[in-house]
Amino acid sequence: MSDYTTTAAAPRKGFSGKQVLLFILLAIGLTAGVTYYLIRTYVYASDFKPVELSKKEQVKLDGKLRVLGVDPRELLPNANREARPANQFDEQGNLQPERYSEEGASRDISLSERELNAMLANNSDLAKRFAVDLSSNLASGKLLVPVDPDFPVLGGKTLRVNAGLELDYRDSRPVVILRGVSVMGVPIPNAWLGNLKNVDLVNQFGGGPGIWKSFADGVEMIEIQDGRLNIKLKE
Repeated sequence: MSDYTTTAAAPRKGFSGKQVLLFILLAIGLTAGVTYYLIRTYVYASDFKPVELSKKEQVKLDGKLRVLGVDPRELLPNANREARPANQFDEQGNLQPERYSEEGASRDISLSERELNAMLANNSDLAKRFAVDLSSNLASGKLLVPVDPDFPVLGGKTLRVNAGLELDYRDSRPVVILRGVSVMGVPIPNAWLGNLKNVDLVNQFGGGPGIWKSFADGVEMIEIQDGRLNIKLKE
């Protein structure tokens, strides 16, 4: 009789009805929060804020572009800069002739993440939908892709696409490796990328004539370090 009394008096194990209801409400709230984040981040992604350099920063970038043989005022006509230097143009506004010389010319090119994004900002539509991140030997890009309104389910929405590209210099050759592409946070299968994921594109396509061979033959060093892309060109 005493055994039965002891057993009957023992507390029940498990959760009460109120506890179960609380867990259900927490699960619903957590699911709703995660769903809202995914939709807000990947489906209804907001535009990026274009980068605008100061006049001092623009002067430095203009100098780097001239090293590459690019007219910065033609490439970035809307950049924040001073008026055209008077010594480069005559009274009629024509460009003054200049004797060519490589003496003292630097073959080192260093572009910061901020400078790269500022160059994209020249195209206002692209700047709001594409941004570059530079980390240790990795260039990452974020792209917002508007979906055609007639497309099923996602029509009229904006998708977020991310991609990573490794840039390095090893064994006396530049290395360019596609690390992956993801859409809405979901990695794209390698087969859909033409099996190019984790493949050294220079080694794969630089054996014969073409842009990859020309690129490799003209580069003495390339690296991404401290948010900066550094390139040294060969003579």
